[in-house]
Amino acid sequence: MTRSIRLRSAAVAAGSALTFVLGAGFADAAPAAADPEKQYTAEQVRSFLVGFYGQHGPSRYDREHKVTPELRKKAAETKDYDLLLCAQNEPRGISVGKVTTAQSAGVGWSTVTTRWNGSPDGRFTAYVGLDASKPMKLYDISCAR
Repeated sequence: MTRSIRLRSAAVAAGSALTFVLGAGFADAAPAAADPEKQYTAEQVRSFLVGFYGQHGPSRYDREHKVTPELRKKAAETKDYDLLLCAQNEPRGISVGKVTTAQSAGVGWSTVTTRWNGSPDGRFTAYVGLDASKPMKLYDISCAR
């Protein structure tokens, strides 16, 4: 029973991620039914996210070169906070959770936790494309607001 609930939860999460990515206008970013042998693994995605976010947020270089053009545009249009951190300031620390991948959807995601001085931790979801024929990039962010 517990296993079937976990499997259903994973399937719902994968479907939600695909709907989110495609619904947000990233149909070209997520390859349909890509060859799993030519896709990034969960470990590679996690390594990318850990490197991208570091301890205090992405560098100027990473913001320019490791984010899709669509997400860069969306971030530039978000004036009241830093979309890539879902925050207004630099956090005192960042950690990346377990990565889930939906091979058939061509997307992987993880919860990213930001730590603040005197404020509760923040959490958001970062989405990364899995197509290994292209450089790995951050495709979208889902801020819990």
